[in-house]
Amino acid sequence: MNWLNHRLADGIRKVGFRKWYERELMTSHAHMVLCLLCTIALMASFEAFHGASVTEKLMDTAFIIVCAAIGLWALRRYLFLLMNAEMIANQANCQPCGKYGLFTVLLEDRQTGATRVQCKYCQHVWDITP
Repeated sequence: MNWLNHRLADGIRKVGFRKWYERELMTSHAHMVLCLLCTIALMASFEAFHGASVTEKLMDTAFIIVCAAIGLWALRRYLFLLMNAEMIANQANCQPCGKYGLFTVLLEDRQTGATRVQCKYCQHVWDITP
């Protein structure tokens, strides 16, 4: 559950497709920044490890493990959110009229994750699948 961003159908109903897409990209890039910060913290921990006492080395080791775990989680989350947003954005074009992102949600199938949408301009209906 993403507390900042809504599911596709809920997001389109509340804020529209373009705002939903923008929020997904912003959230994914925030995870990228977290990954970069974890990388900097890892480098600092390795640097501090060099001339430290035994207890400081144990603390540095714990910090290295925590930073690596958070960094890997943030990297995976960044890639997942970015690829999901791009995959959905590639399906947001209405084929007959060519309008991008101008549609309303008709229904959402929670079993398959498909969302049936209708173009606001020409009333064409198609499915967006994750």
